[in-house]
Amino acid sequence: MPELRVAARSWAVAPGSNLLDALNAEGFAVPYSCRAGSCHACLVRCLEGLPADARPEALSAAQRDEGWRLACQCRVDTDLRVALFDPLHDGLPAQVCALDWLAPDVLRLRVQPQRPLRYRAGQHLVLWNTAGVARPYSLASLPEEERFLEFHLDCRQPGAFCDAARGLKVGDPLRLGELRGGALHYDPDWQARPLWLLAAGTGLAPLWGILREALRQDHQGPIRLLHVAQDAGQHYLAEALRGLATGHPALQVELVTPLALPQALAALRVQSRQTVALACGAPASVEQFARQMFLAGLPRNQLFADVFVGHA
Repeated sequence: MPELRVAARSWAVAPGSNLLDALNAEGFAVPYSCRAGSCHACLVRCLEGLPADARPEALSAAQRDEGWRLACQCRVDTDLRVALFDPLHDGLPAQVCALDWLAPDVLRLRVQPQRPLRYRAGQHLVLWNTAGVARPYSLASLPEEERFLEFHLDCRQPGAFCDAARGLKVGDPLRLGELRGGALHYDPDWQARPLWLLAAGTGLAPLWGILREALRQDHQGPIRLLHVAQDAGQHYLAEALRGLATGHPALQVELVTPLALPQALAALRVQSRQTVALACGAPASVEQFARQMFLAGLPRNQLFADVFVGHA
């Protein structure tokens, strides 16, 4: 049986064991969210030996050369010695600079990194608190214009990170993990094309950044943003979105509840084969968006989607 070693501890594992499961079963509490190789919360560094990797393309060549692997995607077939991601050593220091409840269960968290972080609207990174709890969140801030990093935390359901976030105060330290590019982005080549932005819940966060990036780049085509929330009080950026729509006649904002969503989606019709759609939210919402987009005539390769998975 292969031996797995972390620091001074070693133990035998069954051949073919998932590396993330093997570490957590031994009590190391490696964080994870998606288990699909997207969130990058479960980074570990291989010091001796290499596991079988189901998604080598999920990390850059430079990261892999340094031994980094995503534990959720790795299988232990031979002896392996790994080091866990240490936010104190491997993470970027940051501190909370603002906290606001935009809705009863939506916390806007703004953090100031120790050094400027270069990113694109729509990317996400892993936040670590001082207790070592990690969670990936999409960036809602506007690159280069806003010096803080903004995140929208959905606190409706219990979760180790969001539960602790309720007690955060301005000035509290956090650590930032790896910056990760998801499927969502704004391409300057889309400037004249119709742009649809479809969000459920705090799936609005990355699209809020992308919308403002598109407007900053003087997007010329029509933009349609649809946000679905459980009730009117959960449309947490309603006033800001309406303000943008007032100043940009090409922007149409629709705020709907789940009951009204099917009718709103059914009304969508692709008037141009150049239309691009970006969708973000829980898996069921994104699936509903995608299904209706295809029925509306949107080419499959013109829908970009990110899925928010359960709490951690």
